Amino acid sequence: MQVRLEGRAGIVTGASRGIGAAIARAMLDAGAEGVVLTGRREETVGAVAEELGPRAIAVTGNVRDASHAEEAVATAVERFGSCALLVNNAGTNPSAGTLMDVDLAAVDATWDVNQRAPLVWARAAWHGWMAEHGGSVVSIGSVGGLAPGPLIGAYNVSKAALHHLTRQLALELAPGVRVNAIAAAVVRTRLSEALWTADPEGAARAHPLGRLGEPEDVARAAVFLLSDAADWISGVVLPVDGGLSGAGGALG
Repeated sequence: MQVRLEGRAGIVTGASRGIGAAIARAMLDAGAEGVVLTGRREETVGAVAEELGPRAIAVTGNVRDASHAEEAVATAVERFGSCALLVNNAGTNPSAGTLMDVDLAAVDATWDVNQRAPLVWARAAWHGWMAEHGGSVVSIGSVGGLAPGPLIGAYNVSKAALHHLTRQLALELAPGVRVNAIAAAVVRTRLSEALWTADPEGAARAHPLGRLGEPEDVARAAVFLLSDAADWISGVVLPVDGGLSGAGGALG
């Protein structure tokens, strides 16, 4: 099976570290013509682009900003000839707590980044390239969007919304554009540190496969869903979770 991306270029949001940087690297390794990396801080996302080489370009901005999304799409088309691939990876979880007590401004920020921004980027990619030429979109969701759990309810709700947005866009953008998502479990990144740093071994044991996820685990799945190897797959939320959701693990 050929999992390749030759002849296509695209965007990875939130690509300054962790899962986003790993996906961008995997896309280039799979032969993508180029990848636009986005992030809030020029020094961090620029450093990743420099490391990845001339087929990677950093575009700095706020993921919630429609003009930033349009700039990134235009950059991909201008520099690499297409914007056929979009990975909605940027996410946030600024505050933990029950929905009855958590700061509502933090809830607004979480939902804005995690569920509204992926729509902003899908629209920019659609109007800037995909409506005429086709393409593939992958969004990074969470097993937290599959079942309720304590303390990160606002995050979980936002990821459940992202999963449903994936299915809705798969319907609306067919047949030319495929739209899928990945429901990741605990991956060893800075965003998830609160979930594993206090007891890494215990966090690993909670997953039936006995280890935490690594960014590369998610990256390989993302490249598969972007590629022609998955060309009859759309509207799917694929668990990449060490067996957590399907082999007897505890989601809550």
